[in-house]
Amino acid sequence: MLITWRLLTDDPATIRFRLLRDGKPIHDSRVGEATAFVDKKGSANSRYAVQRIGDKSAPSPAMMWDKSYLSIPLTPPADGVTPAGESFSYTANDASAADLDGDGRYEIILKWDPTNSHDNSQGGYSGPVLLDAYRLDGTRLWRIDLGRNIRAGAHYTQFLAFDFDGDGRAEVAMKTADGTVDGTGTVIGDAKADWRGHDGEVPQRDRTGAKVLPDGTKVAPMQGRIVKGPEYLTVFDGLTGKALATAPYDPPRYPGGNPTTQQLTESWGDGYANRSDRFLAGVAYLDGHLPSMVFGRGYYARTAIAAWDWRDGKLTQRWLFDSSQPGKGDYAGRGNHQLSIADVDGDGRDEVIYGSMAVDDDGKGLWTQPLFHGDTMHVSDLDPARPGLEKFGVFEDQRQNGMIGSALLDARTGQMLWSTPAEKDTGRGVAADIDPRHWGAEFWNSSSAELFDVAGKPIGPRPRQMNFAIWWDGDLLRELLDKTTISKWDWENGKEIPLLSPEGLSSNNGTKATPALQADLIGDWREEVVWRSADNRELRIYTTPYPTTHRFVTLMQDPVYRLGVAWQNTAYNQPPHTSFYLGAGKQGER
Repeated sequence: MLITWRLLTDDPATIRFRLLRDGKPIHDSRVGEATAFVDKKGSANSRYAVQRIGDKSAPSPAMMWDKSYLSIPLTPPADGVTPAGESFSYTANDASAADLDGDGRYEIILKWDPTNSHDNSQGGYSGPVLLDAYRLDGTRLWRIDLGRNIRAGAHYTQFLAFDFDGDGRAEVAMKTADGTVDGTGTVIGDAKADWRGHDGEVPQRDRTGAKVLPDGTKVAPMQGRIVKGPEYLTVFDGLTGKALATAPYDPPRYPGGNPTTQQLTESWGDGYANRSDRFLAGVAYLDGHLPSMVFGRGYYARTAIAAWDWRDGKLTQRWLFDSSQPGKGDYAGRGNHQLSIADVDGDGRDEVIYGSMAVDDDGKGLWTQPLFHGDTMHVSDLDPARPGLEKFGVFEDQRQNGMIGSALLDARTGQMLWSTPAEKDTGRGVAADIDPRHWGAEFWNSSSAELFDVAGKPIGPRPRQMNFAIWWDGDLLRELLDKTTISKWDWENGKEIPLLSPEGLSSNNGTKATPALQADLIGDWREEVVWRSADNRELRIYTTPYPTTHRFVTLMQDPVYRLGVAWQNTAYNQPPHTSFYLGAGKQGER
């Protein structure tokens, strides 16, 4: 029986723990010992508790599972039919974790995605997006229905679950519209409004998603697209789902909210919302004390990022960065399908890394690199021999990017440290320490068959998996998480060894094949993974079955990692990383 427990930032380095089984002590840990113990005499009927030695408070009981995973039962939303007569149902999609009720345990916030969700390049109706909140015991706290005027798709709804005002309970924030129904049944805006397009076509510049006419002209069918109507930002109470405050979303698609096709094109680059409705979101400590919301709009062309504060019951904007403003044109088109948040300059306040550009805590541009849009990036101390953090990313348009497929940048200055070439869109890339023979992280991408070290030198064949990396077993290397399988990279033989591949599960987001959530939710510093069942009737939380000799503070108290969990659901999901080097060599361990 493996029992693991938390080490916290305010625990002294000399702290020791006592483990109890059925009320009787069975193990006193040594100073510096891992917060994990294998009880060879324990059983599924045993009950465990942990207490700090010398602490007079009552022992904390452990969560006991009767299976190899914790099941959270789900009730999917009802099936629906679009105005075009097309039927749709729901899948349990991206999730996040936050303490919504202030009891010290995480709740799960889950987005329900209709089966007719769309990429922005495509026309067509979608069903409404809904969000649920669940305690780990399966209790559903609330359900929010974003309504017909929020389109469904990976790039539309990015939700943030975090304690923004420091009161001990997390709020939930996201973009809303007329007809959104909060967790108490209250409607935001005009309940009868329908801002969806129902017919018509406009010129389309993109090949993907276009309808091609007999004369070769590309057009965008406007059915289902939403290019008019008010847009809102709403903060919801995490415990009840009640809307606490709503403000106009900034920047809007166009001042006044109802642009012509030409006006939308002039503002964002097209008239069918492929560029204007690409949204990102994250949480950042911009003042170094309380977290702020960060909502981004656009990255193929115009790029706008707004920071908001929730303080004393008021929602206020802190700043707005917009590449369309004078002197900021070099920041256009550099964004990714995700962002990252980290204090890259060491001033105690976070910056927003938005692809090949960064915005300082005060809303001013920090740096930009002429490397245009990419699908994947990772920010951490990837090269521990260098001071500060690094950003690894891959890029789409090789001609625009000088035939660069991937690059490692200094996260503080944007300086390019090295790059690898590519002749086509590089859609996948990972940075993680998977080979102990080489100091620092290793890097691989979909345009090369090779694995690279921190200097950009090839060191052998790369893994086939290129989605998530996870700290799962007992060593300091990261494992590979792809679809519903966790694998170990056999660095000696250059192949993957499956460690966990449960049946009856499904991954999310098509070829992205991501879990609902990956995070250090319970126990010691290793990560849990949350998948949906294939029938969408439950979430399953899996935790490591492996012992470890390594001791770290829970990763959820590392600022870069915790904020990474908050933005993980954004667009093309990426795994969270730490602010320190956690890999072969034990840096950061205590």
